[in-house]
Amino acid sequence: MNGAKTFLLMASLAVFMVLIGGAIAGPQGARFFLMIALAMNGFAYWFSDKIVLKMYKARLVDEIEAPELVGTVRTLAQRAGLPMPKVAIIPMDAPNAFATGRNPENAVVAATTGLLSMMNQDELEGVLAHELGHVQNRDILISTIAAAMVGTIAMMSRSAQWSMVWGGNRNRNVHPGIVLLLTILAPMAAMVIQMTISRSREFAADEAGARISGKPLALASALQRLDSMSHSRPTSVNPSTAHMFIVNPLGGLEGVTRLFRTHPTTDERIAKLQALASS
Repeated sequence: MNGAKTFLLMASLAVFMVLIGGAIAGPQGARFFLMIALAMNGFAYWFSDKIVLKMYKARLVDEIEAPELVGTVRTLAQRAGLPMPKVAIIPMDAPNAFATGRNPENAVVAATTGLLSMMNQDELEGVLAHELGHVQNRDILISTIAAAMVGTIAMMSRSAQWSMVWGGNRNRNVHPGIVLLLTILAPMAAMVIQMTISRSREFAADEAGARISGKPLALASALQRLDSMSHSRPTSVNPSTAHMFIVNPLGGLEGVTRLFRTHPTTDERIAKLQALASS
């Protein structure tokens, strides 16, 4: 299933960029943008996880430097039957976490300094188990590629708009208004795909995390605290990566259609965890 979703994301990137290129410069522009899309897909597969970690200045740590954190991840990974992932610490006061990598053999679990200082041990285990749930469900590749895809399409759309301003529309068969509309709608469409996929995988990761840690109520408590913090003190992050975190660091989207949510509502997630604990 996730393989098909990854293919969908990569194909969407190619389609959006070909449409933009074709609208601006006809068949030649379409071919040029297709080549860029293919190159970006390959780059995203191999390097997008490293880019995300560098973006947030995440630092890899070992058991000597962070014995409690690394030891907790090791214990949880063994329970989940997963290879030991790399562990990273993000120098960020806001409590949050994410996982990234191409596959379970190349996974990285990253936690912010704020998370490590705020959570008690049970809550920390719940959060880390949730991230290992993403690794177990092979969500991490699609999540990282989605971040790269949205960022790339946004960048190319802005470039296309500037090209129209300075160089004009080279494809005289297409009205400039159509090109402008396409460059605006393409990033929005990419974000909708990103967010729809992201929401569905959070429930599965919550369930996997509850199973791995054996503490569904601790994870529910952690989600409640993290959600409260994200609303009171939203964190400035790249919007294209917001879906990777366990809760949206940009704060809630009250009054905004569910179509544009990166995560299910925290109340929904907590209710499912409480039901799991009582079953």
